[in-house]
Amino acid sequence: MANSTEAQKPQITKKNKKKEATLDTFYGAKIQNTEQIEDDIQENAPKPSKGNGNSPQTYEEFEPEMTKKMEAFWEEKLEIIQKKFTHLQNRYDETEKENQALKARIRQLEDNDCVKEQELIKQSQNTKKLEENIKYLTNKMIDLENRGRRDNLRIIGLPEKPEINTKLDMVIQDIIKENCPEILEQGGNTATDRAHRTPSTLNPQKTTPRNVIAKFQSYQTKEKILQEARKRQFRYKGMPIRVTQDLASSTLNDRKAWNMIFRKARELGLQPRISYPAKLTIYFQGKVWAFNKIEDFQLFAKKRPELCGKFDTENQRARNT
Repeated sequence: MANSTEAQKPQITKKNKKKEATLDTFYGAKIQNTEQIEDDIQENAPKPSKGNGNSPQTYEEFEPEMTKKMEAFWEEKLEIIQKKFTHLQNRYDETEKENQALKARIRQLEDNDCVKEQELIKQSQNTKKLEENIKYLTNKMIDLENRGRRDNLRIIGLPEKPEINTKLDMVIQDIIKENCPEILEQGGNTATDRAHRTPSTLNPQKTTPRNVIAKFQSYQTKEKILQEARKRQFRYKGMPIRVTQDLASSTLNDRKAWNMIFRKARELGLQPRISYPAKLTIYFQGKVWAFNKIEDFQLFAKKRPELCGKFDTENQRARNT
């Protein structure tokens, strides 16, 4: 009976370990934990024989084979990782190029914006100059138009009748004879170059007669008639009419803006007068005051207790409407 004990080789026991969580690598590649791989190797390795030791493949022979498989496995995984890294590197290079291109584009846009801003400032300055020139030329044109009408008189309220419209020159002479005969007695030249209604066509919806524009040959005679018309009410065959200076439409509108203030100033005895082109003058506290704008007059009236509150044009317009 053999007393020799068989060489006890450590048997590989199956470890009841829970599989650990897998490792996540680039782009979702899954690599098992090293300990788990070793456990799998030991589980799959052939067990050595306890008898005569004639096992078909011992553990020592199996271990190099599994080592090669593990090396091949890791080489494959490393190759995949290198490919992924190369791909990422290429993507990074492309992104960097795009980033540099965008930076250059931004700098170009900023430079263009700066240039455009400077151009906008220049255009604004040019526009301001053009507006000033337009305003100057407009005022100059209005002044020239008014000077071209300096020999004219505007007759307001003359009835719309065929016998009047066909003989306006003779009607104007009758008005002069009726209201200021002293001009004729002094030998003044009261002849007119032409006289016509304005506007040229009659509006049937309008109840008031059209104005009459008369151009006199003598500026001095025209001025004498105008001065007499400012002193008293003119009439034509007993009917009241009004004679004023003929002016450009824009100047007439500027003068009409003074109407409410003019009437109130007349009621207060301020002796108001509209002088050329559209300037209001009043006589107050022994002095003559002149105003080119309504705002200037309103500011003047607010500072005088005698006039404060009596020229509130906004309230007057509200009451009239």
